[in-house]
Amino acid sequence: MSAITLEHITKTYNKGAVTAVDDISFSVESGELFGLIGPDGAGKTSIFRILTTLLLPEKGSATVAGYDVVKDFQKIRGMIGYMPGKFSLYQDLTVEENLDFFATVFGTTIQENYDQIKDIYGMLEPFKNRRAGKLSGGMKQKLALCCALIHKPQVLFLDEPTTGVDVVSRKEFWEMLKRLNKEGITILVSTSYMDEATMCDRIALMLGGKVLSLDTPDNIIHSYPETLYAIKSSNMHALLKDLRSYNNTGQCYAAGEYIHFTMGKDGEEQRNLLLEYLRGKHEKDLHFTERIPTVEDCFIQLLGQNDGGAGN
Repeated sequence: MSAITLEHITKTYNKGAVTAVDDISFSVESGELFGLIGPDGAGKTSIFRILTTLLLPEKGSATVAGYDVVKDFQKIRGMIGYMPGKFSLYQDLTVEENLDFFATVFGTTIQENYDQIKDIYGMLEPFKNRRAGKLSGGMKQKLALCCALIHKPQVLFLDEPTTGVDVVSRKEFWEMLKRLNKEGITILVSTSYMDEATMCDRIALMLGGKVLSLDTPDNIIHSYPETLYAIKSSNMHALLKDLRSYNNTGQCYAAGEYIHFTMGKDGEEQRNLLLEYLRGKHEKDLHFTERIPTVEDCFIQLLGQNDGGAGN
């Protein structure tokens, strides 16, 4: 059974001038960890607000745990957990007071559902009397997750939960999500960090209110249609410029310490011609290799397709 379904959902703002969600359909199976992956403005937050009954769609229908988001909004609100992108707990209340408040709202207690949050709360407990506004970014994140879990929700919605936190806290957070998922909680999470996509069972790559691709991370990576190359030199700025001016270069973009690119015509002869061209441009210390694509590479490739083939 699907825990979440969307069928032709559309949402616009400014009297139809801005389309945030454009005829989107997908489903999330019970017990799945599903990710919405894309940059700011892709439509992720609007989808979350529709599914958590905070916004009404203009077109289409959606269900959560079998309940309609419009007709059955009260039932849905009692069985989901929601962690918005911006920290929205009471900053003047302590850690324990925030938890107690949210437990009371849902007609339960911290003690009754302590098993649900004990692994996460164990890291917070030394700071239980500290005001929420005085916590670090990583601790705020853990407190918000505890508050979203305190009533044992069937479905957990996490809207860009790792934005603005350090790398270590991000890693800890995803480890917590994996443990929760193993306990049977369905999780829908959004992020603009492409490296987090591989932590999900399935992902939807989004841009401009549309889904560009929906599959497992491995399947999306394996569907990359070309050979991807990585190259670097002692002058990366000049190298990027020279690559983009070469007549056989496809997509070409900076990726960490390398430049990733594809070739219109491929093969050993074409690679040798490229290297000859770059050496003629006085490029030095060239390091050239094939590269296994990442989800980010796949997203850029899809972006190029949707821009009419422009990849530079």
